[in-house]
Order: sequence, then structure tokens, then C-alpha cells
Amino acid sequence: MTSTIDQPVKHTILVVDDTPANLELMTDLLSGTYKVKVASGGPRALKIATSATPPDLILLDIMMPEMDGYAVCRQLKADPKTANIPVIFLTARSDAQDEQFGLELGAVDYLTKPISAAIVMARLKTHLIVKASADFLRDKNLYLEQEVARRTEQVLDIQDVTILTMASLAETRDNETGNHIIRTQHYVRLLARELQSHPRFSSYLSDEMVNLLFKSAPLHDIGKVGIPDSILLKPDKLDAGEFEIMKTHTTLGHHAIECAERRLGKDVPFLRCAKEIALSHQEKWDGSGYPHGLAGDAIPISARLMAIADVYDALISRRVYKPPFSHEAAMVIILQGRDRHFDPDVADAFIKIQLVCKSIADQYANPEEG
Repeated sequence: MTSTIDQPVKHTILVVDDTPANLELMTDLLSGTYKVKVASGGPRALKIATSATPPDLILLDIMMPEMDGYAVCRQLKADPKTANIPVIFLTARSDAQDEQFGLELGAVDYLTKPISAAIVMARLKTHLIVKASADFLRDKNLYLEQEVARRTEQVLDIQDVTILTMASLAETRDNETGNHIIRTQHYVRLLARELQSHPRFSSYLSDEMVNLLFKSAPLHDIGKVGIPDSILLKPDKLDAGEFEIMKTHTTLGHHAIECAERRLGKDVPFLRCAKEIALSHQEKWDGSGYPHGLAGDAIPISARLMAIADVYDALISRRVYKPPFSHEAAMVIILQGRDRHFDPDVADAFIKIQLVCKSIADQYANPEEG
């Protein structure tokens, strides 16, 4: 590292010793090459090490009153702010067991007194080079981690935009549905969070799954792109034949997502969840729904959550065939559908969060309804 005038920046060495003569000796030896800080005891050394300008390396005596060098080293290595500062023990204790213990505590080297000036300077230079390399690699790894996180976020943002674009294409077929896809995905997430602690759903509704549900929900009606306008936009009640065609939007959506998944050539949790919702969100708890007449727990949980979110939003929204219901009227219908149209526990959870859902409906109201 160099300064703004290209002069080498001196590394800072902290010398810790309770003997003033030793501190003076090391200062005289090192000050021509390094910046030198001194501490006459462990507490002072720890304070300097954790300051805004920590040393680049610490020369540490072992035999000191109040706190010996081993205790100082142990605290340095336990603190993330100082754990990467190299510690070299500089001591009169020459027993091999003492050296082994010091190295096991995390010291990078162990020098005995009386010192050899040449050896001390050589060891300092070596360990400062090693530290500089380690710091570079650590900074590089941090940069790479941040870059990966940034690019991953970009990919997820692109994915989110793509999902909403695909869903919006389906919604444009019916120009009165407006912000339906945004509202329903928020309802689904709220409902999933409400049920996360419920014993019937807790194992399924992990935080990751709640996120997948939120992302997948906008694709629930993607199959409507395959429904003729004469049926999709009909202002009157559909006849039996027309309704059968309308019902195919579930299988059309499932098939479209399945085709996309096959092209990827691998299982994708998000697409698996989206397929479930697209196919089964019109199933009913009592088995009277479509396309397969599933009942009870045979209906995927994701579809059960989507079913009640979809129905609530359809009720409170204007359609070509009906004016919007009030929130209160919609909740009466939801309650009537408990244990028939909807999983009763899901319906109960929706009733608990109904006011939050109403606030979402108000926030994302269609322009003509806002």
C-alpha cells in the first residue's frame, strides 16, 4: 500500500511487555522500519488492538502481571475485530510445551529472548507479507460475495418482472381485472404467514415456501390466454358449453408452465408451485370444483390458499357481469364457503387477516375503483 505521494506506508507494530527496558529495546529496533505502539500490560494492548487504528501485527510477551500473554491472545482471537491480527509471542519461556500452547491459541510465531535482531526483523517481514496476502484474499472474497449477491438480486428482479409480465398478458385479456394479480399475491403471502404456526401447515409453509407462493401466485390465471374473448368478456352468465371452455384455463395454464419446465430440463420449485396453483385453484374443499374434482387434503395447500385469495378479490372487484361487492358482503360469502368451498382452517385464517387484506385491496385498487 502506498500514500498519495507514492511513499511506502509503514506498518504498525504493537509491542506488549511489562518491562520498560524491553519496550525501549524493541522500539529502538523497529522504529526505523515500522510505526511502533507500546503497551505495558494486557488491558492496554486490547484497547489499542480494538481502536479505530489497530496494529498490523502484535509482539506479545507472556509473563505479565494482571493478564498474561496467553489470556491476551485468547481474547484477541475470540474477537472478530482483532482475530486476523497476527500475534507473535516474544518471551523468555523457551519450553517446547509453552511454544506449542501459544501456537494452539492462534499465534503465528514464537520467539524467545534474548532476541536476535535479524531474526525478529525477518519474521516480522514474513508475517506481514502473509497478512497482506490474506487481507487481499479476504477482501477479494468479500467483493466476490457482494458481486454474486448483487447479480443474484438482479436475476431475481428479472425473474419477478418476467413473471408479472406473463401474468399481465393474461390479465389484459380481461381489461376489468386491473391489479388483481398484485392484490392476490399479497393476500396469499399474508395468509401463508398467518398459517405458518398452524400444525397442519407449519411443515409446508417454510419462509422459502412463502416466498415461492408469493412469486407463483400471479400465474394462477395464465391459462386465460387460451380462452376466446367471446367467453372471457361475455357480460352475461355463461351457458354450460361456454363454462366448460372457461374451466379449461386451469389445464391450459398448467400445461404452459409444464412445457416451460420441460424446456429447462430440470425440476424448479417455483414452477412446481406455479403449476399446482394454476391447475387446482378452482378446486373446492367439498370436491365440487374443477378440473379434477379434488376434495379436502387432496387439494395442494398452495391452491387452497390461492382459492380463497382469488374468490375474495373477484367478489370485491367490478366485472363485466357484476358490480363489486363490499368487503363485508364478500366476507359473509367467504364464511358461508367455509368447509364447502374452502379449507376451514384456511378460511379461519383469512377471517383473522381480513382487515389487512382490505387495506391491500384499497392500496392497489383499480383506477376506476380507487
